[in-house]
Amino acid sequence: MEKILDSLDLTRLTTTLVEFVPRVGVAIAILIVFWLVYRVTRRPIHAVLLRAEFHQKLVELLIDNIYRYAILLIGVVMAADQIGINVTAALAGIGVAGIALGFAAQDSVANVISGILIFWDKPFIVGDWIKAEGEFGQVVDITLRTTRIRTNRNTFVVVPNKTIIDAVLENFSKHGELRIDVPIGIAYKEDVREARKVLLEAVAKLDDVLQDPAPDVVVDGLGDSSVNLLVRVWIHDPKVLPSVRCRIVEASKISLDQAGIQIPFPHLQLFVDDVEERVWKQAARLPALRSEAS
Repeated sequence: MEKILDSLDLTRLTTTLVEFVPRVGVAIAILIVFWLVYRVTRRPIHAVLLRAEFHQKLVELLIDNIYRYAILLIGVVMAADQIGINVTAALAGIGVAGIALGFAAQDSVANVISGILIFWDKPFIVGDWIKAEGEFGQVVDITLRTTRIRTNRNTFVVVPNKTIIDAVLENFSKHGELRIDVPIGIAYKEDVREARKVLLEAVAKLDDVLQDPAPDVVVDGLGDSSVNLLVRVWIHDPKVLPSVRCRIVEASKISLDQAGIQIPFPHLQLFVDDVEERVWKQAARLPALRSEAS
């Protein structure tokens, strides 16, 4: 024990402690100051962003995560510098690690950036009815990585935000009333005006179909085997869109059948003109045709 004490330079040790303790005190004071800065500025910045019509979740992300960690990181760097840590080397190491992590998690980073863009641009909000990636449903949650949709089948669909940003998205809740177009075909021999009357009477009786704007039926085109009509109705709640579409198809089929109006199926008519006699003679040699001729 005496040898250990003799090997220690107590004077130098005391001097080092006297110099180091104030630095530690300054470092702690810096951390406290930066924490207080965050606590004092958090609420005003939060209120300003909300008044600027930023989405609530985006505000929480910016204030409770990015802003907080940025303030604390600056405080930690300044505090570390006070106690003699080589901050430059540490930051360089963190930067290299950050780059490596970024390359390893490109998809996750892309989804996070897409989530911020969704909060910023607001193509939809929680509660909207949308169609994305072939799925129709109500948005129940938006996170930084994914958008969660509840479908009419009561399934829970999770779509990556990058996929939503890069694809075509339909929002059925953005502008109030919604129009449904249902294609119906009738035979060429039928009267379009009579078919329109029958279809309008049929859809007018359906629940959830608005009378203002009123339903209408228009000719959409002339197909290979049918006159193509569009039954167009308006609804108020996007939730009922699939069920109303099905009811329109059923009511249209029943009403047209009752009115004796034909709904044709695709068919092909083949007309044979100016066939030379030698062709018929050659065809008659075929076994099937010979048996029919006999």
